[in-house]
Amino acid sequence: FPVRLFPLRERGMNCCARRLTTQEIQAFKKSKEVMQRFIRAYQLMLRFYGIILTNEETGELKKAENWAERFQNLNRFSHNNLRITRILKCLGEMGYEHYQVHLVKFFLTETLVKETLPNVRRSALDYFLFTVRSKRSRRELVHYAWQHFKPQDSFVWGPHDKLSAYR
Repeated sequence: FPVRLFPLRERGMNCCARRLTTQEIQAFKKSKEVMQRFIRAYQLMLRFYGIILTNEETGELKKAENWAERFQNLNRFSHNNLRITRILKCLGEMGYEHYQVHLVKFFLTETLVKETLPNVRRSALDYFLFTVRSKRSRRELVHYAWQHFKPQDSFVWGPHDKLSAYR
C-alpha cells in the first residue's frame, strides 16, 4: 500500500492508499518522534507553497521570501487545493486544530483581502473553511470571510443576519 505524508481516516483520490485508523492516530500522537516528523512534513509543504511556520506553538504563519513565485504555482495548478484540503484535515486528525485555523485564515487573507491567490479563493471558501474542527473557530473564520468578501450580499457560506449580528 502507498504511504501518505498526510494520512486520513477517509478515502482520498488514491483508491489504493490505506485509510488511517483511530488506533494509529492515537499511537502517532503518543510518539514524540512521529509528531516532530509530522511538523517537519507540514513545514516542508508550507515552504513548497511559499509559506513559513513562524511559531510551532501557536501555528502562526507568514509569507516566505519566494512567495510570489510559489503563489503563481498555487494559482496555476488547482490540484494543490486538494493537497491543502488533505493537509488541513490531517492537522485536525493529529490534534493541531489551532494550526488549521491559522492556515485557513492565511488563505482567506490572501484570497479575499490581499487578492494574491484569486484561483484559490473558491477552494478556501468551499473546502478549507469547513475542515476546521472547532465550531467556534470555524464561525469566526466564516465571519472573517464574510467581512472581506466582495460583494458581501453574494456571500453564500453563512446566513447574513447571523453574520451581521456575530460578535
